[in-house]
Amino acid sequence: MTDRVYPSTKPNGTTKTTTTTTRLPPPPNKTQFQTPTNRHPHRPNPTTNHRQSRRRSCFCLCFFWSTLIIVLLLLIATIAGCILYLLYHPRRPTFSITSLKISEFNLVPNNSDDTTKLTSKLNLTVSTKNPNKKITFFYSPFTITCFSSDNSVLFANGSFKSPFVSKPDNITIIHSTLYGNSVLMDTEVVNKIRSDLKKKSGVPLKIVLDSEARVKIENIVRTKKVGIRIKCEGIHSLVPNNKGGNYNKTSSKSVAANVSAAKCKLDLRIKIWKWTF
Repeated sequence: MTDRVYPSTKPNGTTKTTTTTTRLPPPPNKTQFQTPTNRHPHRPNPTTNHRQSRRRSCFCLCFFWSTLIIVLLLLIATIAGCILYLLYHPRRPTFSITSLKISEFNLVPNNSDDTTKLTSKLNLTVSTKNPNKKITFFYSPFTITCFSSDNSVLFANGSFKSPFVSKPDNITIIHSTLYGNSVLMDTEVVNKIRSDLKKKSGVPLKIVLDSEARVKIENIVRTKKVGIRIKCEGIHSLVPNNKGGNYNKTSSKSVAANVSAAKCKLDLRIKIWKWTF
């Protein structure tokens, strides 16, 4: 018998087994369509944001420094005002009605339209006193008006055209003549005047003086002109005999008004653009 030799099925000890991995090809690219849902968001330009932030910071700095400067100026003005007040004790000038005489008061009715024309003439004397010791007042010309106590009737107006200086501890006298030329009045106003003339005290009057003034404190401070208004109330007067003799209480040529109870008040009139306060 012939002996067959079979090869051994066991691998040698040095033999290595290698495993080969197969890679699949990548999938084909899909075409993407832009829709409102998958559209890329807008990214702002970083340079523009940087400029805006720089502008905001500049505006904030300007606003801060402007506010600080205004506050400092107000603080300095307040301190200076307090020092001046403590040193000089400034006081307002005083005004008073020295005399008021009515030399003409004519009421002429017009039957065609139920109106009445008033012609009047008043002689006014006003005194002003400067109670300060080191402060001087400079006055511009005055405009003067005579009203009824409720401002419903303008009886006469006039002016004091000469500017003057009121020195410390000094009294200045102002003389003026007021005229009313053909002032129209309706029946209701005339009836009210008739009613007042029947009273023992007479017609209540009000004198209003408007002017401008500036102040000088020694040689330290000089202010600009400021509007002033002086209102004098508490004046009562009868009227003299007129040509018709229909609306009068006395027959004398001129009548002196009662000014013993008259009081004058001075107010500042500050004008801002078109408004006066």
